[in-house]
Amino acid sequence: MSQKSLDKVHKCIAEAKKVIFGQDELIEAIIMSLVCEGHLLIEGMPGLGKTLSVSLMAKLCDLSFKRIQFTPDLLPSDLVGTMIFNNQKNEFSTKFGPIFTQILLADEINRSPAKVQSALLEAMAEKQVTIGDNTHGLTSPFVVLATQNPIEQEGTYSLPEAQLDRFMMKVNVDYPSFEQERKILELSRTPLDNKKPILSTDDLLEMQDTVSKIYVDDKIKDIITKICTATRPGNKNFDKKYEGLILAGVSPRAGIWLYRCGKFNAFLDNRDFVTPDDLLKSVASILSHRIILTYEAIIDQKNAKELSIEISRDLIK
Repeated sequence: MSQKSLDKVHKCIAEAKKVIFGQDELIEAIIMSLVCEGHLLIEGMPGLGKTLSVSLMAKLCDLSFKRIQFTPDLLPSDLVGTMIFNNQKNEFSTKFGPIFTQILLADEINRSPAKVQSALLEAMAEKQVTIGDNTHGLTSPFVVLATQNPIEQEGTYSLPEAQLDRFMMKVNVDYPSFEQERKILELSRTPLDNKKPILSTDDLLEMQDTVSKIYVDDKIKDIITKICTATRPGNKNFDKKYEGLILAGVSPRAGIWLYRCGKFNAFLDNRDFVTPDDLLKSVASILSHRIILTYEAIIDQKNAKELSIEISRDLIK
């Protein structure tokens, strides 16, 4: 295992914590999404540092970064680009949109209509964009880091299940503690100005190679598969005590991300093998937005995050 790469990751996380207080899970999740090349959905109230966290990590990782504010009147061409006629050359030329970057911050993603969501879905799923008759590949790594407000209803469009499933993880950002909020008061007005890159694209590619070589035992693979199937009503691994609570379970994509994120967690702990605890660290963030609860469960205020943790712990015992 490359100790140099691991040291750089920990240095990057430590540097981020000097500016972002109380959001340790979010900082690690952003690094994880870059190494595993998975998209991240960040949900939280306004003013909790979601946008600042993404901007800071983009600067520390020395990657091309663009931000787009999603609004109800946003058009697909505003995101992916369009064809423009050149009078001098008497031909059409392609004007590329902000999606052509390595880190795309989709701010308030649930404010955009279905047409924009479908354009973004192609990029997230296939890492390519279609403009006119031509298809253009996106650079690697390409990661969408999207934010949304959990309580805002007016002027919002719920993300379809197909798009939610494309997100590797969903991280819920909560309020900082009393001590952490006091430290926020002392931040400078421009906290990103003096930050210099720590991780490069080559570092991320090296880490991807290191993480891919981490050993996963067959028993761990069985646990991952059992966790996923245990969320699906009608499956033999589905516990009857969850009947009436879960309408639909997770897709096989959840298992793929559990597998990859388990490797990354092992990498962070400087191990070359995956343990059940590595799975438990990420299971709630990977499964909760993929589990669809029944109407009765929602009325009873059941939580998909708590259910996913409970299901996983029962199988790992």
